[in-house]
This record gives sequence, C-alpha cells and structure tokens, in this order.
Amino acid sequence: MVGTIVNVAAIILGAAIGLFFGKAFPERLRNILIQAIGLSILIIGLQMALKTNNILIMILSMVLGGLIGEAIGIEAGLNRLGEFFEKKISSRGNDQFSKAFVTTSLIYCVGAMAVVGALEDGLNGNHSILFAKAALDGITAIVFSSSMGIGVAASAFPVLIYQGCIALFAGLLQGVLSDTIILEMSAVGGLLIFGIGITMLGMKEIRVGNLLPAIIFVIPFVILFQYLGIY
Repeated sequence: MVGTIVNVAAIILGAAIGLFFGKAFPERLRNILIQAIGLSILIIGLQMALKTNNILIMILSMVLGGLIGEAIGIEAGLNRLGEFFEKKISSRGNDQFSKAFVTTSLIYCVGAMAVVGALEDGLNGNHSILFAKAALDGITAIVFSSSMGIGVAASAFPVLIYQGCIALFAGLLQGVLSDTIILEMSAVGGLLIFGIGITMLGMKEIRVGNLLPAIIFVIPFVILFQYLGIY
C-alpha cells in the first residue's frame, strides 16, 4: 500500500499547487498546457493499444464492456460521485468539478502502471512503479487543477480504492493475471486513454467511464482464446 499512498499524496499535492499558483498563469497558457497533455495522452494511449497481440480480444472486450457499462450507467455514477465530493469540498457551485473528477480519475486509474504497479506493491513490496506513476500524476495534477479546479484533488479517492484493493488482494490476483492478460488489459486500457485524450481536446465527447468494463472482459477472452489455441 506504500506506493498507492505516495501516489495519492502526489495527486493531492499537485492539485493543491495548481489551485494556489495556477492562476498566476494566463488562461491561454493553461489552455495550451491542457492541449499539450491531451495530445500526449493520445500518443500514450495509442502506443499502449498497439501492443495488443490479438485485436479481436480488444474489439470484443470493448463492445461487451460498452454494452454493460452503458446499461449500468458507470459514467453517470462517476458524475454523481463527483457531485457528492463537490458538496463536501466546495462551498460554491462549480460546473467543472464533476468533469475534472471523472476525467482525472479515469486517467489515473486506467493503464498498465496502475495495475502492474499495485500488483508489485502488494506481492513483492516493490514500490518503484507506483513511485514513478506518482511523479507523473503529481505533475499532471498541477496542470489539470490550474485549469479545471479542485475536482482533480478528489480523484485521489478512486485511486486509493482501486490501487489499494489490487495491492491488498494481489495474492488472489496473482494466479489469474498472467503476463498475457496484463498485456491485453494494458492495450484495452490504452485505447480508453486514447478516448480520454479525444474528449480532452474537444474533438468528440466519449463516455469512457461506460467503457471501463472492457478491461475486465479481457480476462475471460484471453483464457478462452488460449484454450481454443487461437492466441
């Protein structure tokens, strides 16, 4: 859990720095920084997605994940959670709060570093991956909070729950999450990150939250494909 705690602290610290000192930067500078990060997220997501060894697993996982996520209404649930934090944290209305919370929560939770880092943290006491992730998340939190507000700080809570649960139950997950499964989960996560970048740049509003179950569907599809000998 040490790596996760450091990661959470980095997000909160980065958000605080952005909130208190970000306003010193003019609006056009904050906008260009968001665009720079948005473009970088596109490339990071694309690089991760292209590592898949079986595109059919990605397609099937995305389709079924999207159907389940849309039926459950995950994105709406995340927005409600954001509104809950807004009422607890913010003393005045802030239309950006939920957007900041959902966007940064997805960015910080979706990806190989979150899964692999938490597994290493829980199984081997190796915090190096999450320490590196903490540095990246802290820097982006500064930029995000300077433009999007305090909602960025609230995203530390899902990171704590998500990565913390993986670290705590790493022993049980070790027998399920093979290197192949982690690779394909990372690829699907990369595609979701690519979608986040598109939304950040205002190109198209993609409900990435409703696509999150796609990462879970990777596990049975990889096992099935390996059993059938087509992976």
